Amino acid sequence: MLSRTVRLTAATLASLSLLTACSGGNAGEPPASTPASSADAPSIDPNLNVPAPLPTDALLNNPCDLLTQAEAAQIGLAYPGAKQTGQFTTCRWDSSGSAGAQNSVFIGAVPQNKGGISDIYQQKSSSAYFEATKVDGYPAAYADKHDGRPSGNCTLWVGATDQLAFSVNPQLGTGRNKDNPCGIAQQVATVVVQHLKAAS
Repeated sequence: MLSRTVRLTAATLASLSLLTACSGGNAGEPPASTPASSADAPSIDPNLNVPAPLPTDALLNNPCDLLTQAEAAQIGLAYPGAKQTGQFTTCRWDSSGSAGAQNSVFIGAVPQNKGGISDIYQQKSSSAYFEATKVDGYPAAYADKHDGRPSGNCTLWVGATDQLAFSVNPQLGTGRNKDNPCGIAQQVATVVVQHLKAAS
């Protein structure tokens, strides 16, 4: 459960720059970039194709719709989440425990890039950490340009369609799960994928 503390800071937004930029910009303001041309892009592993495209409306327009009240309670998140708009539309979910806003999970997608989870795999060499995984059968990877895992921050990317990936980024400031932020990311991402499957 997410009863450990998860604190989401503005720096969490910088994780989205993994898809949108190679350098430059401030935390929370990832600069836009032009995706690599098909001639420059490495070949894509067919295993990264999603088994079935998931609905993307909530991912792109209101990530706070990605969890019902019951689903949020199941993983220890307070309902509803707080929608944040800007360069990307995101949702901040605070812990339902006593720590409240000190423990949060950030969920969002980057529509500017069209390669889905393949964009994350292509940037493996420039990531501070990278670990391929699956989320309820969907291709995924733990990856970010900055390694915040020792301080309770982990970024998990999941392919929703072959053209769109979303991220789940918990920042755990305190509590027993601070040492396992990637496990929390997996737990939340699994519920999100199951929610989207049910909606498809």
